[in-house]
Amino acid sequence: MSTGYHSSWTIPEEHRADPAYIEAGAAIALGQAVYDRRTALGIDQAALAERAALSLEDIERIEGGGTAPTLRLMRTLAVALDAKLDVSIDTEETRLSFVPHAA
Repeated sequence: MSTGYHSSWTIPEEHRADPAYIEAGAAIALGQAVYDRRTALGIDQAALAERAALSLEDIERIEGGGTAPTLRLMRTLAVALDAKLDVSIDTEETRLSFVPHAA
């Protein structure tokens, strides 16, 4: 399970109705979850980019919270990170974590 502090993003009261703020929070949570799983696997960004058929710049942007999660991207990353992706979306919080497949 993800242990990074941004893998869970709680929306402050004043921004709960702002779709851009909600999307930014989800992007940050995704980036942290990817970073956490990648480092747990002991691979660098270039290796993840190759596994996911993405560019190194794409991985840098994702881990930096600069890419809004789409179902296609999340599926691609889950496969590349050899894990399932658990996503929880609520009014106030988005949580993402990559869970390793059972051996």
